[in-house]
Amino acid sequence: MKLTEENKEKIDSMSYESLLSHWRSAPSGDRWFEGETGEYWAKRMKELRSLPGGDDKHVAASKSIGW
Repeated sequence: MKLTEENKEKIDSMSYESLLSHWRSAPSGDRWFEGETGEYWAKRMKELRSLPGGDDKHVAASKSIGW
């Protein structure tokens, strides 16, 4: 999917846990993970995880999601 400003703003507004939850539970072929938008989604998750404490937040989010 083409990365629009609206899509970028939505992704930027989501918490790491929300991004991870959608990443894990989305059906195969979910358009959010296709093309430029999918690349930006992955980049945003990587950015958030690279912040201080990001790995701890990843583990906590993963436990919260339960997968």
